[in-house]
Amino acid sequence: MTAATTEIDNDRDLVLTRLIDAPAAKLFRAWTEPELLVQWFAPAPYTTPSAQLDVRPGGGNLIVMRGPDGPDMPNAGVYLEVVQDRKIVFTDAYTAGWKPSAKPFMTVILTFEPEDGKTRYTALARHWSAEDKQAHEAMGFHVGWGICADQLEALVKRI
Repeated sequence: MTAATTEIDNDRDLVLTRLIDAPAAKLFRAWTEPELLVQWFAPAPYTTPSAQLDVRPGGGNLIVMRGPDGPDMPNAGVYLEVVQDRKIVFTDAYTAGWKPSAKPFMTVILTFEPEDGKTRYTALARHWSAEDKQAHEAMGFHVGWGICADQLEALVKRI
């Protein structure tokens, strides 16, 4: 199922889409290679000091974001679907080994669709509840994920 055919639930979903002037393969690499992901993942002035990625269905991830004043924010999850250069689906509902997380928040569906020599990048954040969606929006989803998309685009133009 691609983002184009994924029905959006306005009560629980947040979506960011961009047309990025880079091949889908580079965007996929930036999401799946730890040494690339740490360069763009957190919206500046936040940073990503570490990323452990086992990119395969059932594989776990642990991405640590750091705020400008120093607190680390570990984000653990599991990949549900991985389609080379086209799609990545992951959730924080589980951690590695299919262990349920303490507080499931969202599932992310990323798609990379070729379009006129560029790539239509879509990040859909599907939340467990309307309250979680509202909380994510209040945290700055649109601004933060927009900054990250800008940083992602800048990175893929260099690799």
